[in-house]
Amino acid sequence: MEQSTISLIISIVALIVALASILKTPKAEKKTAAELFNSIPLQLQAYERLVLLTERISLPNLISRITQPNLSAKEMQVYLIETIKQEFEYNVSQQIYVSPIAWEAIRNLRDQNMLIINQIANLLPADAPGNELSKKVLEVIMQQQDAALHTIVLNAVNFEAQKLIK
Repeated sequence: MEQSTISLIISIVALIVALASILKTPKAEKKTAAELFNSIPLQLQAYERLVLLTERISLPNLISRITQPNLSAKEMQVYLIETIKQEFEYNVSQQIYVSPIAWEAIRNLRDQNMLIINQIANLLPADAPGNELSKKVLEVIMQQQDAALHTIVLNAVNFEAQKLIK
């Protein structure tokens, strides 16, 4: 055989091998319109749950909901922190349905709220009543009302949900 015939045969074999490997390679599945339509309600429900979570762990709402007059400041601190953790853990599965930005905002809110509670509790005397902790936390939040973190997070979550609707 001539050298040109041999190189032609080798080229054809290489082409067949390449085509076979391309055809055997699993392709990334593209979602059909029906599959996309079915995931949007789940995503919207997740954003709704995150709005509810944001409202439930916002410090003004949290304090008004769980304040108990007989607790010490230390007990109140633990109660507030545990409530925030429980609310967050209850909704942790929602992160698979929402954008990483929205989930990060929720995590930041949780962390910041716990930080504020802990810092204020550490400034109070050991024998301070729980309502003193609540009062100081609300004072701090009222000083930053224009840029309260829970308001910023609510706006971010709402913005993300609106992108799905449009």
